[in-house]
Amino acid sequence: MRWWNETVAIFDDVIPFGLAAPLSLLLAAIVGVLWHTFPAWLPGRWRLGSRKRGREPDLRIEKADRPAVDEDQPEADELPPLAPEVYLSQADRYAAEGRWAEAVRERLRAMVRELVDRGVVEHVPGWTVTELARAAGGTRPELGPALDGATRIFSGIWYAQRPATAGDDELMRGHLATVHELVRGGR
Repeated sequence: MRWWNETVAIFDDVIPFGLAAPLSLLLAAIVGVLWHTFPAWLPGRWRLGSRKRGREPDLRIEKADRPAVDEDQPEADELPPLAPEVYLSQADRYAAEGRWAEAVRERLRAMVRELVDRGVVEHVPGWTVTELARAAGGTRPELGPALDGATRIFSGIWYAQRPATAGDDELMRGHLATVHELVRGGR
């Protein structure tokens, strides 16, 4: 205990207790805030477990070092070769499990796939759902209300992070049926 008393005495000679107490409380508060927000304040490369979450470091590979591309796998900018029915089947599975947000997303994917397959819009990598709905509504104005409704539901759930409900899935089914009827019946 003598070393502690001597350390406190040396510290008290440099900084008086009246100033040391608030400084130590401030230091404790800063440490508490940093602890509470950990790891948000760390740069991404120093975060613990970043590989576990699927974040891999950005490793640049020269074209000569790249492995051969599998012919069956689509490129990143290519639309997957799935029929709308596959997306609908997955959406129904998600809905049966009560995973409404995923069900809404798969129904929108089925809608987009049908619009591309039927030639209403061209596949443009990087388009948002709003841009796609605007393009499809410009090509076929009768699709506008259904696509706008589907876009609002999807954006509210996935971007505004509103909880999805069975009602959202039911509305999405209605929008999909409308798009399906107009696209297949209109050509």
